[in-house]
Amino acid sequence: MKKSKIAWITDTTSSLTEEFVKQYNIHVVPLSVVINDVPFKETIEITEKEIYERMYNEGDATFKTSLPSLGDFVDLYEKLKEEYEFGIAIHASSKLTGTYNTSVMAAEMVGFKLYHLDSMTGSYPLSFLIHRAVHLVEQGMDVEEVMSRLKELTHHTRILLIPANLNQLHKSGRVSGSQKLMASLFQIKPILAIENGQAIIKEKVRSQKRAMSCILNILKEECQTKNIKKVTVLHANDDEKASELELLVKEAIPDMITDRLMLISVAGVHTGAKTVGLSWVCE
Repeated sequence: MKKSKIAWITDTTSSLTEEFVKQYNIHVVPLSVVINDVPFKETIEITEKEIYERMYNEGDATFKTSLPSLGDFVDLYEKLKEEYEFGIAIHASSKLTGTYNTSVMAAEMVGFKLYHLDSMTGSYPLSFLIHRAVHLVEQGMDVEEVMSRLKELTHHTRILLIPANLNQLHKSGRVSGSQKLMASLFQIKPILAIENGQAIIKEKVRSQKRAMSCILNILKEECQTKNIKKVTVLHANDDEKASELELLVKEAIPDMITDRLMLISVAGVHTGAKTVGLSWVCE
């Protein structure tokens, strides 16, 4: 039996729609969310909405993420090796999760030819990179050139997040107890960004309103010098705040295409329920 040419591989941080996954037969390997030491496979055993509902309602619970096992990827690549000539794997930033490194190691172990990309991001920008890769391959572009173009795009992805509070950041060890207390007393809102593949505190402002204005100003400044076709509002199960932020984008940049997307749990376990933010790719 003749093998199909390309197998597409990613993970659940890509936020791909079910329709797109089915259309291109994309193999999506799930990360797990561990709640009070009990693991749940994302999208299979628990949804992002359910994760954030539990996070909001169960204040004493602990939340963390767990990458797919090496065995999960080995099993997948042994199967794909029989059916495909090679694979293209695009995963979340290796500085946020070990999924990318595990995927590459498993392919090498089973001898499956794999073109692979550390996206240096996750969520909407990762989804964008996968969509772009599929489109370029369909257009007949050489795979090496496709991967080269994607690698260049990894330097032009943006994610900015406003946590509702610092509870999860404190639990994950990213802020101290005194920092959490001071932030609460003075209504300080840190603005988190994914830059060079890792999460950083980009700004600190007073109040949610100013935080939204800050990330909106960053977007407007980039729109003056870069080609941005779409902005995605990210949220950790807070449709009301997401709608408010989307409206602000529309008012500031009337012609901008906008969308809303639930925040990936690998970020949400640190930023917490009710987080909102913006994401885009500079083309």
